[in-house]
Amino acid sequence: MAYDTIPNPDRDLVLTRIIDAPREKVYKAWTDAELLKQWFAPLPYTTPHAELDVRVGGANFIIMRGPDGNEFPNHGVYLEVVENERIVVTDAFTKAWEPSEKPFMTLILTFEDHGGKTKYTALARHWTIADREAHEKMGFHEGWGICADQLAALVSKL
Repeated sequence: MAYDTIPNPDRDLVLTRIIDAPREKVYKAWTDAELLKQWFAPLPYTTPHAELDVRVGGANFIIMRGPDGNEFPNHGVYLEVVENERIVVTDAFTKAWEPSEKPFMTLILTFEDHGGKTKYTALARHWTIADREAHEKMGFHEGWGICADQLAALVSKL
């Protein structure tokens, strides 16, 4: 199943980067829990816990921790997984099609070959315009940009 990746400016936020590593490495950093914990949260935040069952219908549970010690648990279910090409995950479900209390977004990640590098795109598709606005005010572009830089630094060493 292919998801529309044409951004809707009312509901979507998009980050695109060219990462100097093959897409297999970038994809692996999204699908290997130990690697994901090393880059997923924008410093000084950390990711002390990550459980990833990367398959259609599989769930993930990721905890981000702020510098003040507050933790932010994130649950999701994978809707589409195409190795080294695409991951679609949503927080509309917490596990095994169990609806979440407050869905916020569906994340569409694409990993495109760019001459040995990777064109990495993270499209955050929000349930409402208000959710998109809230995510933008939370610092989507800055925070996801920091994470993309951390991801790029990690995969350059793999």
